[in-house]
Amino acid sequence: MSHFSTLRTKITDAEILKTSLRDLGINVKTEADVRGYNGQRVRSDIVAVLEGEYDLGWSRNSDGSFDLIADLWGVAKKHNQTELINSINQKYAVNKTLAEVKQRGLQNANVKLVVQK
Repeated sequence: MSHFSTLRTKITDAEILKTSLRDLGINVKTEADVRGYNGQRVRSDIVAVLEGEYDLGWSRNSDGSFDLIADLWGVAKKHNQTELINSINQKYAVNKTLAEVKQRGLQNANVKLVVQK
């Protein structure tokens, strides 16, 4: 029986996701296996290689969004999974916003981004 869960996300940009993970000090692999319980593995487009025996993965859907795939029980053994996923989503949102601003030709504009919890 698989221990992997699949969660829908609003993430659509693979490059910004990879940058966001690296910004958080997380090693990133592409087209790699997500490690789960008892050596189980599932293939994902992007993998966040976490400390310990479990990883987070993202697989692209036909609509362009990514699903998060992970053995959440295993991730929770070594990490606060809610905090970890929230920090990834928050970093992605900041990087995505900054990329959109630059794309619209506002590179020299002063942008103040306020992040609230």
